[in-house]
Amino acid sequence: MKVPISKPYLDDKEAEAVNKVLKSGWLVQGPKVAELERIFCQYTGAKFANATTSCTTALHLALVALGIGPGDEILVPSFTFIASANAVEYTGAKPVFIDIDVDTFNIDVQNAAQYLEHTKKYGKRVRAIMPVHLFGLCADMDAVMKLAQHYKLNVIEDAACALGSLYELKHAGTFGDAGCFSFHPRKPITTGEGGILITDNPEIASRVQSLRDHGAAVSDLARHEKGGSLLPAFDILGYNYRMTDIQGAIGIEQMKKFPWMVEKRIERARRYDKELKDIECLQTPYVPEDCKHTYQSYVVLLRDSKTKGIPANELEKFHSVRNVIMAKLNEKGIATRQGTSAVHALGYYRRKYDLSDDDCPLSLQADCLTIALPLYPQMTDEEQSYVIDNLLQIVKGISL
Repeated sequence: MKVPISKPYLDDKEAEAVNKVLKSGWLVQGPKVAELERIFCQYTGAKFANATTSCTTALHLALVALGIGPGDEILVPSFTFIASANAVEYTGAKPVFIDIDVDTFNIDVQNAAQYLEHTKKYGKRVRAIMPVHLFGLCADMDAVMKLAQHYKLNVIEDAACALGSLYELKHAGTFGDAGCFSFHPRKPITTGEGGILITDNPEIASRVQSLRDHGAAVSDLARHEKGGSLLPAFDILGYNYRMTDIQGAIGIEQMKKFPWMVEKRIERARRYDKELKDIECLQTPYVPEDCKHTYQSYVVLLRDSKTKGIPANELEKFHSVRNVIMAKLNEKGIATRQGTSAVHALGYYRRKYDLSDDDCPLSLQADCLTIALPLYPQMTDEEQSYVIDNLLQIVKGISL
């Protein structure tokens, strides 16, 4: 049996929607993208939404719209996909890597506060914090927002994985100045590639709308609807970060399916929780009472079965065991991934900012010891049983 790490859920509805767009002759950003933006606002409760080519470009636009650039610093958790830091780097600002809470895999706000207190002495310009709602679990947004208010920071939420995720009944991406989501095939819904930025701030929304469209004062659709034939004014430097109507049409159909898809993800995650809870060397996902986890990924952490922790001097040993487990699952046709990367330890950032593994030790542990197990809405009982049975069998032969 072959079990992929993830599988997008698409059917004839998406194909029909794309075919209608192809027949309409309007393929670029247009009415379908606008409809998707309206649906997204309705679902999340945000006032404005701007679709983009990816979550990465949405994050970039959020930073540019807030005036962030060279000389500024942005606090970013180290344990995240590299795109979070890259978006900061594109602006000329500096990503400052903050360690994580290894229980939630999200940014450690106390660690961020320590950095901010330390930098007071040196006059550094920390402009914003970028909490990442990793794997579908919201960061501690009460603590993030209190910190941001105290230090006068902008808040850009990287909600790439977190469509449908809630913190105290409020949707991920709606706490800060802007929230950014991904529509990559491994995310809760997909448009192939694509992303979207939400905000309640009309100035940010207006600026992002122009920035994503080469800096145009008026969109092609708006000019078309008014019957204009002249090109718009271009008063700011913009980018071509526009979503196509082909993607917009797919996204609309995906949003119709999303309530069912997210409930299926949660059902599968609960089964993993139940079947894996007695494996002492695996830490299953922790979900605070005030959060709804939507499980873009189901990620476990390898640990010492006796202490429930990771002795720092044995990280290499545990890392090797993690890799053996993943390799053995792969031999059985079961795809896995490490959770994500400790970005501070990756070559580009390590070299440019002279970073070491010890700068964010818990992020490094998570990088070395996490395993994302297969999970997707249409996963069958047989597929999940196959994953669980093989994982249990492999782990039984390991002493940790």
